Amino acid sequence: MLFLLLPLLTALFPGGDSGFEEPVSFHVMQTSSFHNHSWVHLSSGWLGKLQTHRWNSSSGTIIYLYPWSRGNFSNKELMDVERLFQLYFNEHQDFYISQLMFQDPFDLQVTVGCELHSGKGFLGFKQVAIQGYDFMRFQNETFLPSPKGGEKAQKACKLLNFNEAYTQRLHRLLSDTCPHFTLGLLEAGKAHLQRQVKPKAWLSSGPSPGPGRLLLVCHVSGFYPKPMWVMWMRGEEEQLGTQRGDILPNADGTWYLQATLDVAAGEAAGLACRVKHSSLGGQDLVLYWGGKTPQSALGWILFAVIVALALLTVLCIHLFCSSLLPNGFPLFF
Repeated sequence: MLFLLLPLLTALFPGGDSGFEEPVSFHVMQTSSFHNHSWVHLSSGWLGKLQTHRWNSSSGTIIYLYPWSRGNFSNKELMDVERLFQLYFNEHQDFYISQLMFQDPFDLQVTVGCELHSGKGFLGFKQVAIQGYDFMRFQNETFLPSPKGGEKAQKACKLLNFNEAYTQRLHRLLSDTCPHFTLGLLEAGKAHLQRQVKPKAWLSSGPSPGPGRLLLVCHVSGFYPKPMWVMWMRGEEEQLGTQRGDILPNADGTWYLQATLDVAAGEAAGLACRVKHSSLGGQDLVLYWGGKTPQSALGWILFAVIVALALLTVLCIHLFCSSLLPNGFPLFF
């Protein structure tokens, strides 16, 4: 049944322009800390690299960050998911403290979800880390210990694999529920995920890299989707010294990026920052350092003005002289 839904991805995102980096996935990231004999749970849901959900630990409920974050699940199904999370948090607290005898304090990191792989459909995954080190993973209905997990990881996998009802429930959740929910999110959020937001760009100077040098900074903000190309240019020549920062999220779900170039102060003239993005429709943004038009373009503009003035002068002379001469008398002889 699930494979009948996979063509939906092509219908939703023709040409693969979904704003996601392949493969498409939905996953939940959980961090639980046991300090001073009490637990603190932080959990969030992500469609690709877009956060769509957050867990409210005080009320034990899911916070939906977008109107479409409920996907195509009914209220009853979403309440069942909430109860599943509540049960999970209660069960794993007892598991790690009472059965594995972890000592206060320790931190637990869990990533669980499903990922679409070309030709294979959705594959579920669950990975567990303790204190930042791999502890165990769930694969093909079986928990497998990590070599770094030691004896406790082996014991944990043995206990969990012995509970067939739990492993079967987890497998069903990852192989059936998660893919259906992911496809529902993609369908419900189509308008949001396919939107195109044009970037805004501006230039500034950064801290001086040294005597007689400038750090040119090109800022690009407010764009969506995430893929972006920014480069410092001299004419049509890319400046290979361009340094791109990380693409960072804005509060409104758009992205921010900056590109810098370290140059000698006397070489900054004629440099420009070029911005390419899918929202621009092939019309690149070009910002010139100092706000001046490059010399080559200025030369062409002056040439065009001179030619226009020359043609206008000839035309005026022709009209003036023609009005003074008898009909049929040649203007030039």
